[in-house]
Amino acid sequence: MTLGTILLIVLLLMLVGAVPAWPHSRSWGYGPSGGLGLVLLVILVLVLMGQI
Repeated sequence: MTLGTILLIVLLLMLVGAVPAWPHSRSWGYGPSGGLGLVLLVILVLVLMGQI
Protein backbone atom coordinates (compact mmCIF):
# COMPACT_ATOMS: atom_id res chain seq x y z
CA MET A 1 0.00 0.00 0.00
CA THR A 2 1.21 3.45 -0.78
CA LEU A 3 1.23 6.34 1.66
CA GLY A 4 -1.56 8.06 -0.25
CA THR A 5 -3.86 5.04 0.09
CA ILE A 6 -3.20 4.79 3.80
CA LEU A 7 -3.90 8.51 4.26
CA LEU A 8 -7.13 8.19 2.29
CA ILE A 9 -8.34 5.32 4.48
CA VAL A 10 -7.44 7.20 7.68
CA LEU A 11 -9.20 10.35 6.47
CA LEU A 12 -12.36 8.43 5.58
CA LEU A 13 -12.41 6.81 9.02
CA MET A 14 -11.93 10.20 10.68
CA LEU A 15 -14.74 11.66 8.58
CA VAL A 16 -17.15 8.94 9.70
CA GLY A 17 -16.05 9.40 13.31
CA ALA A 18 -16.55 13.18 13.18
CA VAL A 19 -20.23 12.94 12.22
CA PRO A 20 -22.20 13.92 15.34
CA ALA A 21 -24.97 11.40 14.67
CA TRP A 22 -23.84 8.97 17.34
CA PRO A 23 -25.64 9.35 20.70
CA HIS A 24 -22.43 9.56 22.73
CA SER A 25 -20.92 12.32 20.57
CA ARG A 26 -23.78 14.81 20.33
CA SER A 27 -22.32 17.04 23.04
CA TRP A 28 -18.79 17.18 21.57
CA GLY A 29 -19.53 20.24 19.43
CA TYR A 30 -17.07 21.20 16.71
CA GLY A 31 -14.06 19.41 18.22
CA PRO A 32 -13.84 16.33 15.99
CA SER A 33 -14.65 18.16 12.75
CA GLY A 34 -12.19 20.93 13.65
CA GLY A 35 -9.48 18.35 14.23
CA LEU A 36 -10.32 16.71 10.92
CA GLY A 37 -10.07 20.09 9.17
CA LEU A 38 -6.65 20.64 10.72
CA VAL A 39 -5.43 17.23 9.54
CA LEU A 40 -6.75 17.94 6.03
CA LEU A 41 -4.99 21.31 6.01
CA VAL A 42 -1.66 19.76 7.01
CA ILE A 43 -2.00 17.04 4.36
CA LEU A 44 -2.91 19.62 1.72
CA VAL A 45 0.17 21.71 2.56
CA LEU A 46 2.38 18.61 2.42
CA VAL A 47 0.94 17.61 -0.97
CA LEU A 48 1.45 21.10 -2.38
CA MET A 49 5.05 21.15 -1.12
CA GLY A 50 5.69 17.78 -2.76
CA GLN A 51 6.46 15.91 0.46
CA ILE A 52 3.73 13.29 -0.08
